[in-house]
Amino acid sequence: MEKKTPGRTRIIGLRLTMEEYRRLEAKRQKSTCRKLSDYVRKILFDKPVTTLYRNQSLDEMMAEASRLRSELNSLAGNFNQAVKKLHGLHQIGESGDWLAAYESERQLLLGKVEEIKNHIQKMAQQWLSHP
Repeated sequence: MEKKTPGRTRIIGLRLTMEEYRRLEAKRQKSTCRKLSDYVRKILFDKPVTTLYRNQSLDEMMAEASRLRSELNSLAGNFNQAVKKLHGLHQIGESGDWLAAYESERQLLLGKVEEIKNHIQKMAQQWLSHP
């Protein structure tokens, strides 16, 4: 048979300044508590509060890697379209225009690849320098 636990029936009113409330809410957001009442209850009754830890430099590197991935996807699509167009060319004169466009796309792609290599190198150096 299930043991029935009594619900919470008592309310405690607490007034805070806006700054106090912002600080409390900021701390709650860094925890795993979804509700402010759960967070306050844990603090009041000396229960452990699990906090989240974010590595800001790693977050920034991941955002940069995500941006580079989007740019590479765009360049890959352009490159794929250029190759399809090359297969459809019927006259030699058209290929000269395509080659000029291809070279431009190729340079962009190589530049992004180099940027990614440098970014990965920085991430590796930072990761290796941590104790």
